[in-house]
Amino acid sequence: MIRPVNDIDLAGKRLVVRADLNVPMEGGRVSDATRITRFAEGMKPLLAGGAALVVLSHFGRPGGRPDPALSLRHIRDDLSRALSRPVRFATLDEAGDAAARLDPGQVLLVENLRFDPGEEANDPALARRLAALGDIFVSDAFSCAHRAHASTEAIAHLMPAVAGPLMAEELGALEAALEAPKRPSVAIVGGAKVSTKIALLKNLVGRVDHLIVGGGMANTFLFADGAPMGKSLHEANQTDTVAEIRRLAEAAGCTIHLPADVVVARVFKAHADTETVPATQCPDDAMILDAGPRAVADFTKVLEDARTILWNGPLGAFEIAPFDAATLALARVAADLTRGGTCVSVAGGGDTVAALNAAGVAGQFTYVSSAGGAFLEWLEGRTLPGVAALQQQEKV
Repeated sequence: MIRPVNDIDLAGKRLVVRADLNVPMEGGRVSDATRITRFAEGMKPLLAGGAALVVLSHFGRPGGRPDPALSLRHIRDDLSRALSRPVRFATLDEAGDAAARLDPGQVLLVENLRFDPGEEANDPALARRLAALGDIFVSDAFSCAHRAHASTEAIAHLMPAVAGPLMAEELGALEAALEAPKRPSVAIVGGAKVSTKIALLKNLVGRVDHLIVGGGMANTFLFADGAPMGKSLHEANQTDTVAEIRRLAEAAGCTIHLPADVVVARVFKAHADTETVPATQCPDDAMILDAGPRAVADFTKVLEDARTILWNGPLGAFEIAPFDAATLALARVAADLTRGGTCVSVAGGGDTVAALNAAGVAGQFTYVSSAGGAFLEWLEGRTLPGVAALQQQEKV
């Protein structure tokens, strides 16, 4: 059982908070402050409760040495605005004294942890320095929890550790979608290659009732059934993997759904001439670039009966119209069902988030994860070091 930070008395406590403030920059300015804003909203009640914050984060890939272009100084003003209060700043060497001077309600932002090679090495000595900055460790960066780093894993063994608001929200959403889903449960998995999602597929077929496969991955499943691929992206060397996934699905009672029809084109470019053909009839000179309207109708019927929808990966080459049609259509179906209260919907992965934003429905899903690699590893059933460290905690 992971204890949330709002389950403890914070008055007078100095919290060492691991955030993910690795935000995009353009021209030395933050170009998308969403992560900062979401983090700040969770921190405001802690500050109001009398806690002081020592905020830790990485920023880019400086390779274990200082790089002025990757200093967290660049985001201090944005964090200050989001928190509606001043934010102090200190290098790692200065952090001990600066943290000791914090009063309740005050905030200290520590320089990019990856300036120190001990961060990515999960160095115990660095973890001890970080633990000395406060009384309680608050892990609020699920997106970094798949990495065993000094500020995500080692520190949690050195001091009382709890889950921050964002971490608790993400874990709650993922557990509801995968660990104890309302049934029937449906997973939509798309993307280019089966080979990159073997572990994910094997794990999901043992946990959900229906698996909808799209994108280039669906092509490989269709190829394994003998369907011609023309010039389509597919992995001819993964037929044994497809057979194994199907065996696992059958044993678990999971039904795998493939597109009945597909959209093909001779060239991959915006607004190319297309035709819709049965999934088993791709012309020799064409490539499959999206699921067809019959497939969308079939998949919609599966979703309409679902109580839980878990989504990772697009159904086609959604970056270019008109090959985004199936992904956008099914995203809107899932959003409508969620708004109607008939299901819980959880989505994640960079392409998936981009597709939901393109469809204008990201805010209508129950939960959309921006965690990337950590989200995928969770779907694969892997143990995330940063989460495991919290699970091993004794009562604070």
